[in-house]
Parts: sequence; C-alpha cells; structure tokens
Amino acid sequence: MGAPIPGRRAASAHRRGATAHLLTGARYELLPLPGTLDRAAALPPGSTVTVTASPNRGVEATVSLTEALSRTGFRAVPHLAARQLTDRAELAGVLDRLDAAGVRDVFVVGGDAREPAGEFPDGLALLTAMAELRHPMTDVGLPSYPEGHPLIDDDRLWAALRDKQSHATYTVTQLCFDADTVCAFAAAARARGIGLPIVVGVPGAVDIGRLLRMSLRVGAGDSVRFLRSHRSIAGKLLRPNGYRPDGLVRRLGAHVAAGRCRPAGLHLYTFNQVESTLRWVQQARRRAAS
Repeated sequence: MGAPIPGRRAASAHRRGATAHLLTGARYELLPLPGTLDRAAALPPGSTVTVTASPNRGVEATVSLTEALSRTGFRAVPHLAARQLTDRAELAGVLDRLDAAGVRDVFVVGGDAREPAGEFPDGLALLTAMAELRHPMTDVGLPSYPEGHPLIDDDRLWAALRDKQSHATYTVTQLCFDADTVCAFAAAARARGIGLPIVVGVPGAVDIGRLLRMSLRVGAGDSVRFLRSHRSIAGKLLRPNGYRPDGLVRRLGAHVAAGRCRPAGLHLYTFNQVESTLRWVQQARRRAAS
C-alpha cells in the first residue's frame, strides 16, 4: 500500500517549498548584444544578472553592459575571460571600472578564443593576477561541468577546479538538464575536497524561433556557438514548442527536500529571452506556493 495521504501531502509541500526557495533570487545570464539593457528592464529591481564574455564583441561589450546594468540598480556580474585580456594593465583597468560601478562579483572563465590575447592562458592565471592586484571583489565565481567538457578530460577539470577554488567563493554549473546528474556532481565535488557553494545552471524558457532569429541578426551568435559546442544540450533546447525547465527544477527541489543535494541557488541561461524566462519563474513560484 502507498504512504498515507497526509504523509504524501507533507512530502509534496516540503518539495514545493524547496523548489520555491531555489527559484527565489535566481540569477539571469545575459548576452552582451544590442537591446540587452532594454530586455533586462523586465526583471525585478535588484536582480542578479550576469553578462557573458563574447569572443566576437570583446571585453568592452561585457564591461560596458555590466556598468550600465549596475547603474540601473541590478547586481551585475561580468564574465571575465582570461584569453580575451591582454595583460595586467588591461585587467587592472577593467577591475577599476567595475569597482567604480559598484560591481562586487565577477565570474572568471578561461574563454573560447583559440589563442590567448596576451599573458592569461587560463582562468587560474587570471585569478592569480587578480589576487596580486588586490582586486576589490567580494565574490568570485568559477564554472564547473557536471557532464564534462567537450575539449577537456574529467581529470583536468577536477584538478583545475581544485587549483582555483582558493581564489573563489562559488561555482556555477554548466547548463544541465538532469537534476540527478547535478546532485551526483555535487557529491563528487565534495568527495574531491571542493567545498565551494554550487549554483545550478539550468536553461530558461527558450523559444527556438526567437533564438534562431536573434542569432541570424547578430551574425554567428554566441548562442549558436554555445549550441554547436554542446550538441546534447542543443537537442533538448531545439524543440518545436520551445523548452521549459519545469520537470528539471521540480526534480531538483525533490532532491533538496530529501537532503540529497544542497545547491546555493539557480543560474538561468536565458539566451536573452528574459521576459519568457521571468514569466516562467513567476508561474513556477506560484505553482510551488499553491
């Protein structure tokens, strides 16, 4: 026989509460493209918004949009790509600008450029230089990869995360569609001595037609580049009716409620589809609260 109805109701309420908590304070990732600032205006004041590093548009596009978002009242978090920055002088200038704009959180990545623009071949080199420059940031994030990386083997990924964690305060997982995989990754990270809070990266509410139109309008497009390099992800996003992460977030909430996983929050990959992603978040929170 099944569990008594009151027990099932209590478990369901606990899961819904965990899901609602995850959705509260979610981060929204944006691409530094024309019109992004206007799209961000749909978000609640004070939201955390992250700005990706674009190989096509360069460091300036990321920094200038971050400054504008911070002035507008958002908690703006720029991605600093090691392979895009030329030297410590440029890095110091970027950090000074971010400091003046009130930015206190940066996300450090290696970057997609084939060759480094200067003296920073990877994220660790950039983090080391930031520390030596006595950077003013109170939070520094790192990427992590629950499903691996297409160009880097797992042993190197784990070693890199261990080497960098002393410079960081949290990690954000690469976009993943499987809550079980994310929680298994979190357990593996702890077993390997990685104690950083883990923010779970999940897709926003993505409409493929809009995604493709945006990509065509801006040329090759950061979104298309991402999808080409992560074909398993592309297959899930490119559905005729778009993608909604309801099942993924519910399952993650169930893991949290059962004590199997303790993520520090959600990071939503919006592909600049801010309004549809925000609408989904609001609807999901209402469902979780009911």
